[in-house]
Amino acid sequence: MNKKEILEIRKQFTPKNCAITRICGCYVDHEKNKKLESKEAFLSLPEEEAFKYFDIFKKTLSGTVGRNMLNMEFPLDAEMPGGTQEFLLKLRNSRLEDDMLLEEFYDRVIASYEYAENYYIILIHAMYDIPGKSTDNLEMFDASEDVYEYLLMSICPVSLSKAGLCYNAQDNRIEDRVRDWIVDMPDKGFLFPAFNDRNTDLHAVLYYSKKSEDLQPELIGQILGAQMPMTADTQKESFQMMIEDTLGDEGDYETVRNIHETLNDLIEEHKEEPEPLRLDKTDVRKIFEQSGVSDEKMESFERNYEDAVGEKASLLASNIAETKKFNIETPDIVIKVNPERADLVETRMIDGRQCIVIPVDDHIEVNGINVRTLKADQQ
Repeated sequence: MNKKEILEIRKQFTPKNCAITRICGCYVDHEKNKKLESKEAFLSLPEEEAFKYFDIFKKTLSGTVGRNMLNMEFPLDAEMPGGTQEFLLKLRNSRLEDDMLLEEFYDRVIASYEYAENYYIILIHAMYDIPGKSTDNLEMFDASEDVYEYLLMSICPVSLSKAGLCYNAQDNRIEDRVRDWIVDMPDKGFLFPAFNDRNTDLHAVLYYSKKSEDLQPELIGQILGAQMPMTADTQKESFQMMIEDTLGDEGDYETVRNIHETLNDLIEEHKEEPEPLRLDKTDVRKIFEQSGVSDEKMESFERNYEDAVGEKASLLASNIAETKKFNIETPDIVIKVNPERADLVETRMIDGRQCIVIPVDDHIEVNGINVRTLKADQQ
């Protein structure tokens, strides 16, 4: 799913566009005991309560595609009888009215989700009449031909509110605040089936993780059985390793800076496209070549790519690029440079030592204090 398709589903989480038919929940304590189970028609909820659920569902479809929201496909065995995809399909088709299926779903989540405190599993069923679109991309709600029927799960941590004092308006006095259990924004979630090309895709699922480095493979394996991509952090580490292995001990600052700038220029060129920019082995090879990596060093590129990333694997440009920072570090010094002005920094040999040279104008600050620069006649 791309950003536009995700946004189209998010727009349903309002009173006007609500397509949710049923909501079910299971509150689990820190010992993995089910403390509460609920199921009801979503439209029967009080308005204020429904708004808070809308916020949770929107958050489950938020973040960066490829980092917090991961498109996953089901392998063939998951779609076989008894597989995870078949189970989710049964759950969706039951419209959450089959208690035995719900119990089995909760049990699978509880057995595989790693969390030491209390949490709340929320599962909704919805049916979205997909509006047609005119040639100028305007939605035509009276031209709906397909229905997107889906499940959305959110796992929300439940934490005890902080101790403190509060004002009691009824008694007009300050008193000890009653501590209660608060349902926080989701930590994990998924959308099944995926909404690809503005229609149902039974062979894919969208997975959400608040922390990109904590995907919880056990949860993905037991609940979804889908093929899990590399995490965003792993992609960045693999890319950095590939650069170091390709450049070798003679890797210089200018080449690394060129790779950084070439990659960021590529991201800028594709920023208006709904699909995240994905780079395969051929794309990364071009970036290296355009950045001045010598033919001699490129001889080992293919092997380095396959070792670090995988022969047929690809990388998301947003996961491997540094668009907001450009840091130069030595054991004792960290230099932070505007990513767009990395060209201001260069390396030179001065008195037999390799030095980092940064030209400056008349404005320098040291710990927030303005200091003067040397004039030409003082040097």
